[in-house]
Amino acid sequence: MPVLLYIHGFLSAPTSHKAQQVRAWLQRERPDIDFCCPLLTPFPQQVCNELDALVESLLPGPVYLMGSSMGGFWSTYLAEKYDLRAVLINPAVEPQSHMPDYVGIELKNFYTEDTYRLQPHHIDEMRAADIAVPKRLDNYWLMVQTGDETLDYRDAVAKYRGCKQLVEEGGDHSFRDFERWIPAAVEFLEAGKAE
Repeated sequence: MPVLLYIHGFLSAPTSHKAQQVRAWLQRERPDIDFCCPLLTPFPQQVCNELDALVESLLPGPVYLMGSSMGGFWSTYLAEKYDLRAVLINPAVEPQSHMPDYVGIELKNFYTEDTYRLQPHHIDEMRAADIAVPKRLDNYWLMVQTGDETLDYRDAVAKYRGCKQLVEEGGDHSFRDFERWIPAAVEFLEAGKAE
């Protein structure tokens, strides 16, 4: 059975709004596709190890990626490594450049109440996982809204030049009204099976 792997953002969780929208839509409209959304820490090497192990346990069956914010960063890492299709929603671009702002301070996940403290070596781990220039351009559908208050959408538009792109005026970092794009996103992810 195909699996849609939804990768949540920084200090987010499987209970986030978009993750739950995707889960509910699949249960209602496409029960033939399993939904998977692991709870990830902000520690890059740990995330790499967990996602690699998860994807390798699911292959060679169809695996579809959908990632929001930092989840878009991790979806790109997996899409390049395993040749998988990915829908990226307001994805983080070069998040290691923002990580110094978070080093040494207590971070709290408001979904789970867990707390974390990043260290300088985590920046190096993030840099090592960064795909500066995606090569499998047909594997991506970039979705951004210009009103994103957290990330500059233009960074993602530039990084994923040559990929399928949806650039909506307005909106915000949560990608307002995302649920209306779920059917088309799933159709895009499935289209890779025939190639």
